[in-house]
Amino acid sequence: MINRRLILLFALVPILVCGQPAKHARRTRAAIPQLQIRLDALDKLAEKASEAVTVSLDGNLLQLASRFLSSDDPDQAQIKKLVASLKGVYVRNFEFEKTGEYQASDLEPIRNQLRDPKWKNIVQVRGHDNADVLLRQEDEHTISGLVVIVAEPKELTVVYIDGPVDMDGLSKLAGNFGIPEDIGTKVEKEKEKDKEKKAK
Repeated sequence: MINRRLILLFALVPILVCGQPAKHARRTRAAIPQLQIRLDALDKLAEKASEAVTVSLDGNLLQLASRFLSSDDPDQAQIKKLVASLKGVYVRNFEFEKTGEYQASDLEPIRNQLRDPKWKNIVQVRGHDNADVLLRQEDEHTISGLVVIVAEPKELTVVYIDGPVDMDGLSKLAGNFGIPEDIGTKVEKEKEKDKEKKAK
């Protein structure tokens, strides 16, 4: 489940920080570099969803948001350390009343971007529910991004973290910055179900 207080807080951050007229805001947006992975192709699904969450935090907003985490709390201090090296966190989460309200083809614009050879699929589960975890490797020692896609009949979640992070890092970030708390659990659950299916 999404941490809604954090989402509300981060939604207010640009307003509180920028406070600029629209013409300046347009100039700022134009200066933002293009994302490695764009998730906006999924935004049309919000019209069909009973609940939709969009989180787009670039590096500057992410660093600003991390200031709300306490350095005195060991868990939050660890999250702050992880966030320090990230360029952005982007989340799309949609919940639907009925099955069939989104199609596998809706994910194709995302999957097409992940066909770059630098993206390595480290988890792939196919069945009633589908799950993918991909890492972007610049070289054998450097991970520069992570994408998680969990496609269930009535829920679709895509998380893109731009910057060095692994599955352990993802589990620590879960529940923060709009990343669903159960994202790691969902992936592990699908991996276990896939193993059981293959064992039969």
